[in-house]
Amino acid sequence: MEAFKINKSSKIILLIEIIFPIVLLILGIYNGLLQTLYRSGIIHGNSFLGIEYYQGLTLHGVINAVVLTTFFAVAFGNALMMFYLRKQLNKFTNILSVVLMVGGTLMAALAMLSGKASVLYTFYAPLMAHPAFYLGLALAVVGSWVAFFGWIPLYTSWRKENPDKKTPLAVWGMLSNFIIWFFASASVAVEILFFLLPWSLGWIEGINVELTRTLFWFFGHPLVYFWLLPAYIMYYTILPQVAGGKLYSDKAGRLVFALFIILSIPIGTHHQFMEPGIEKGYKLIHSILTFGVAIPSLLTAFTVAASLEYAGRKNGAKGLLDWMFKLPYFDKNKYLFAYGIIGLLIFIRGGAGGIVNASYSLNATVHNTGWIPGHFHLTVGGPVFLAILGLSLYMITKILGKEVKYKTLNLMVPYFWFVGLMIFSTGLKMGGLEYGEPRRTNMGLSYLNMGGDSFEPFWLFTTLTTVMGGIIMTIAAIFYFITFFGTLFSKSVNEGGVVEFPVAEAYHDEPNIKPVNKLLPWAIAALLIIAAAYYGPIKNTLDNTLTKSPTYLPSSPVPHTH
Repeated sequence: MEAFKINKSSKIILLIEIIFPIVLLILGIYNGLLQTLYRSGIIHGNSFLGIEYYQGLTLHGVINAVVLTTFFAVAFGNALMMFYLRKQLNKFTNILSVVLMVGGTLMAALAMLSGKASVLYTFYAPLMAHPAFYLGLALAVVGSWVAFFGWIPLYTSWRKENPDKKTPLAVWGMLSNFIIWFFASASVAVEILFFLLPWSLGWIEGINVELTRTLFWFFGHPLVYFWLLPAYIMYYTILPQVAGGKLYSDKAGRLVFALFIILSIPIGTHHQFMEPGIEKGYKLIHSILTFGVAIPSLLTAFTVAASLEYAGRKNGAKGLLDWMFKLPYFDKNKYLFAYGIIGLLIFIRGGAGGIVNASYSLNATVHNTGWIPGHFHLTVGGPVFLAILGLSLYMITKILGKEVKYKTLNLMVPYFWFVGLMIFSTGLKMGGLEYGEPRRTNMGLSYLNMGGDSFEPFWLFTTLTTVMGGIIMTIAAIFYFITFFGTLFSKSVNEGGVVEFPVAEAYHDEPNIKPVNKLLPWAIAALLIIAAAYYGPIKNTLDNTLTKSPTYLPSSPVPHTH
């Protein structure tokens, strides 16, 4: 499939959507390293170089898990729509989207950098942030909606022009992703606009903590799939071609994305197993539905593995397993394969840990321990992060007509990241599961401060393991920044100004079944399941909990009054 020439405004906006979050990522990675140093007791204080502990933790979470992922999803979606549908984006919606996202991010960033929004990326009540933080996040979310709304006329126009064709799988996947995003983020918009923002402005006194937490997790868990599905699109539509083969089954890919539409959202209460206000029967329903998400993940494991086996055999493999050794792991010109396959390997471990989190009794053991961030980094910090890094670099080369600089360094990024992340997550998960090592706590100021009364030496080994992994991950990130900015500021080798992706043909290109090839029925089914799954928990939070809990600020252990 030929490259698609994009217009000037799309070129500028795509560059902003890719470069802006990568610049912020430098701050996010720096604060991630600091967190490991705090946890191990290497830093004993409450701040380092002017950034306080919870301020840094908030910056790390918001930049890496919210800003980077959302900007990338919109940029990747914009590029895919233009490439596969062969149409220019609407200029007005494109500009409005990026203005809202950048403006909202800067508002939230100012609140965080000024120390007035140290409420972590989950921004739970009763911790209160400055109104600019909430408003900034809301604007950034609305900006991503605008981008999505701008794709719909392009898609319907393409659909009319091509009534008998299947929707390109990458477009199907990206539209599925933004349906999930729109449904899920509607709840956090309600949380912010009707509760957190008026409360922060002093317009209402007190807040229903459990209701706002339920609204957050309505959004917070599907947020994981919003991060993950762009990586899945890479695995289905790009990776098999880069490996030298074909996608094993087109239908399997469509089914996986559709299943995520109906299963991603009605599962958030598994994050609230320990909260007494919600009845256990509803928690069981959400637990069972959470296990259901394993189905599209297992389908993906089979389909991608079969696709790569086909590629290995096309590359000369003859035996039972030697196809695994005929793939381009170390081909510098096919670096997307390394970013993709390493992300997949990491996700095997991350997905297995997710089954633990979905189980009520096991969840009770690991709840609020280091296990949770260990698991979290194996999902968001593994396949999602590496897909974003690899594809951001790839899109930059096409848009600006560049060659990747420092190709060996670039190829080392996913492998260094893999080694670092395995060590890092082992320290966190072992510490949480075996020794009850707490999450979020500034352990350098408390349990791992050798001069303090609460020093606990049995957490030294696991936290130092985490530091070792964190240092290796930081080295990998530095390698990436050198490659990315080296490429960005190098001389162009061609005209650029295009979007282009490797396109994996389907080995089994199943017939087009029109009712199945429409997203609307899947979206309606999702709404019905969401309504059934969330009616009870929402009612419980209205009936069983305080509606005017006092406010807390991160700087004080006692309630705050206006």
